[in-house]
Amino acid sequence: MNEFRSFHCVSRFLKALTILISAGLCSIPPATAAEASEMAPQTKASSEQVEKLIGTLRDSNAMSGPDLGQRRAGFERLMASTPDPSRVQIRRVDANGVDGDLIWPARLHHPIGRRAILYLHGGGFYSGSLRTHINIAGALAKAASADVLLIDYRLAPENSFPAQRDDAVAAYRWLLTSGYKPGNIVVAGESVGATLAIEIVLNQLHLRGALPAAVVAMSPVTDFAATGASLAANASEDPFMGKDELSLIRNAFVRDRSPDDPDISPLYGNFSGFPPLLIQVGSREALLDDSTRLADKVRQAGGSVNLEIWPGMIHQWQIFPFWLDDARKSNARVAEFAISHFADKPVQ
Repeated sequence: MNEFRSFHCVSRFLKALTILISAGLCSIPPATAAEASEMAPQTKASSEQVEKLIGTLRDSNAMSGPDLGQRRAGFERLMASTPDPSRVQIRRVDANGVDGDLIWPARLHHPIGRRAILYLHGGGFYSGSLRTHINIAGALAKAASADVLLIDYRLAPENSFPAQRDDAVAAYRWLLTSGYKPGNIVVAGESVGATLAIEIVLNQLHLRGALPAAVVAMSPVTDFAATGASLAANASEDPFMGKDELSLIRNAFVRDRSPDDPDISPLYGNFSGFPPLLIQVGSREALLDDSTRLADKVRQAGGSVNLEIWPGMIHQWQIFPFWLDDARKSNARVAEFAISHFADKPVQ
């Protein structure tokens, strides 16, 4: 009798759900949401830290105004006021014509040249430098016991597409010819740096070249056609990224190519054979759907993807580990992911 009642209740629920879906009053969430890594709820301290960060960024004028030169200078000033990484060694390198810093943990037993993370900075393609991202690069070097190559790729609007992608590909190939095996290289980046990280691999797939062990995309920009529903749904939640910012970046980066060209917007690329992928995105991000749809695309192509949706986080929060507890935690998870995919694991 109890089994009959349970079946009857389930049947009534499914019938009601079907009616709601048909009426457009309810929808089944995409597989991505159900398959995303479960994250702990945001703490009060975390929320307060994020709001303080938003205030700091607004006061710095680093992400506002139409003048890209002023934005670039503002971002440099802001990040120049942040601490340098500690307990790392840094060497300037020429990575196939691209300036870069090779960063590794200052530990005598560290086997330099065995594992590497190619880190591609964000900044809308018009800002960002070796200085602005030295902290996150140093943090990843220590946490992953790896060398991190942080590159100073050419910036827009002085240099438009494909200069940025060409520099990223050149740096990746420099690692391959400098003693690092593909299975010991992870490519990572945040915001448009994540765009470049994905484009490197799509380019290698197209040319049937050597692939990295894994890819990390933090707050990636994957769709310059701006078709994601979260652009509207999260417009009031994300203070520094939206349709206007996306248009500004696109106009500086590329003008004569369709925004749904896979070379510009990796969401429209072919992901067959793509390496294991970690995606981190904030729940408040206007570009949340750039991440969830990318995860779906990779899964549909048969790839392995781990999607992390961080409660209460805004675009590009990962580069502020000196101000945000959740940035330090996210950096640690990136390092763990990299270690898990290196062919030669570091000695614990």
